[in-house]
Amino acid sequence: MATDLRLKESLPELTRRIVETYSQVPAISHLGHCPLPNLEVIISACEDLKEILYPGFRRREGLHLGNVTYHVGDLVDGLHDKLTTQVARALRHDAGATKMCSDDRDFEALGQAKTVQFLERLPALRAELSMDVQAAYAGDPAVKNLDEITFCYPGLEAITIFRLAHVLHQLDIPFIPRMMTEWAHSRTGIDIHPGANIGDHFFIDHGTGVVIGETCDIGSHVKLYQGVTLGAISFDLDGDGQLVRGKKRHPTIGDHVVVYANATILGGRTTIGHHSVIGSNVWLTRSVDPHTTVVLEKPKLQMRAEYERQNPAFDYQI
Repeated sequence: MATDLRLKESLPELTRRIVETYSQVPAISHLGHCPLPNLEVIISACEDLKEILYPGFRRREGLHLGNVTYHVGDLVDGLHDKLTTQVARALRHDAGATKMCSDDRDFEALGQAKTVQFLERLPALRAELSMDVQAAYAGDPAVKNLDEITFCYPGLEAITIFRLAHVLHQLDIPFIPRMMTEWAHSRTGIDIHPGANIGDHFFIDHGTGVVIGETCDIGSHVKLYQGVTLGAISFDLDGDGQLVRGKKRHPTIGDHVVVYANATILGGRTTIGHHSVIGSNVWLTRSVDPHTTVVLEKPKLQMRAEYERQNPAFDYQI
């Protein structure tokens, strides 16, 4: 069937109508302003950072102590340039200077200073991530060796990007930390806000569907399974009916806590005491003392064979 050229002739009119909405709905347009951080560049920076944190596991093969210094130096130099530009863009936008790219304030210099502060944290981050890898090995009998965790585990992928983004969040850099963690979220199914505080030896097993809110405080040696939500109960409103921001809305999880699959723990006043275990499918909105196990009572199952479905008197309960 041949293309109908008459239909294609309507496209300029369609284009005009689309462009018209850019003025009618300006909130989701970014035109005539200074550039925002570039998502592709941020993703590229994340890949470079993982190459530094886990040398020999990612893109470059054949690394050894004789050539790794050159390789890492090249990556660090490139990250300095990439992130300086992207951080400067984020800071400029956050300062409300989007229409004044020639603003007297030197956002490039500030972006460079914050970028160097961030890069200075990489040695300490490698030590933290090494403890996360050890926690995964200690907490999962299915894993054969540490390399398997570094290569394969989505939990480590999400935690790695979170820990990088958390440093940027601590440096008061807008946009970029969320861009990083949402990229990791799209890859792993694990949603960790960069504002959360998470201790060492953190392990997420399986991981899909895990949600960790912005104001969560998580201690050391904590283990979460898939589907766990550490969220908010409700949101306070101010006198104008607007959301109140900046308050603690998410729970606190003590050291050596295990939270099993699909458990939901909500509220800024909710604290799970150290060495506690939260069972699968539990819904919690109040605090739990240390050394406590919380489980649902055993549910009642019903099983019916075909004959029994046709004859309800033969309904067996377990």
